[in-house]
Amino acid sequence: MSGSTSLEKALKEQYVPIFQNMMGLSRVKARQTFEQLYARVLKDAEKEDTLSLPARLGDFLLERESADKKVSEVLAKKRKEGVKDEDIRWWWNMPDLARRMMVKVDEVFLYSMYLKFTKEEGLAPEDANEKLRRVRPVFGNPDDVSYAKGQDRPLPDELRDKVNKFFLEKGQKDPDGLKDGAEACTSFNAYIRKELKAGNI
Repeated sequence: MSGSTSLEKALKEQYVPIFQNMMGLSRVKARQTFEQLYARVLKDAEKEDTLSLPARLGDFLLERESADKKVSEVLAKKRKEGVKDEDIRWWWNMPDLARRMMVKVDEVFLYSMYLKFTKEEGLAPEDANEKLRRVRPVFGNPDDVSYAKGQDRPLPDELRDKVNKFFLEKGQKDPDGLKDGAEACTSFNAYIRKELKAGNI
């Protein structure tokens, strides 16, 4: 349990300032938001029995790739999406709760943007979703075509770090280029796939 407590403390130190800066929350409210989200991901992990996953799972998957057909097939699909060894290590060497927390926080930010588009800008739900896909990367299972198809499909979670860094750096150095590049594509994900193919990410 001590490991979980130290991980919770580290995640709290990481996310509370993000909630304050990005969402304009007070420190108290930011801490409450973190605690609510952490409780939710902990419950999900317990329900799905992933808390006992081995540490450094990314290293293990890469070591097993050549000998295990199932692992090889899974990683081959990810590599087709532009995922490299370092991306697999980065994502899967992370503790399960840290991965879950990253996904959950991203969901919260996307939902808050969706609410802004519907409530403040008065967009219809489908238009809000369309705008969201045009201005932000969306991650998840690339095989999930329930909301978007082709180049607009979700990006693999393993690419989160690489894509977010590109998004922030390009947004600071060349915001017009980022905006124009994304607008020239059918979605932000399509733009990211194009940049990945060109070797810019």
